[in-house]
Amino acid sequence: MAYDENNIFAKILRGEIPCDKVHENSHALAFKDINPQAAIHVLVIPKGAYVDLTDFSANASAEEIAGFIRTVGETARILGMTTDGYRALTNIGEFGRQEVPHLHIHLFGGQQLGRMIKPPEK
Repeated sequence: MAYDENNIFAKILRGEIPCDKVHENSHALAFKDINPQAAIHVLVIPKGAYVDLTDFSANASAEEIAGFIRTVGETARILGMTTDGYRALTNIGEFGRQEVPHLHIHLFGGQQLGRMIKPPEK
């Protein structure tokens, strides 16, 4: 999957589409998901043009990587998710069901989340 400068997250970063911002710094933006799948569901995106975690880990600077990961943790703390726990998830590629070609980490919390995936049938 190639990076698309017109993906929805790129448009949010450029201010072309509004978002319900939770946290922002020089490395990343965190905002509420428009279709929440849990009591708390936030997306954290880097400000750089990276398709997914594989692209980001190979091409981002050490400062970008540290800043982005710190923003994920800061966002969870701001939302009060660290006491009871939360899930951080990123989808990568077709098999991972990635829909937007811009790295994003979903933070889910505020409730019991259940199993992440079903085990394969035998």
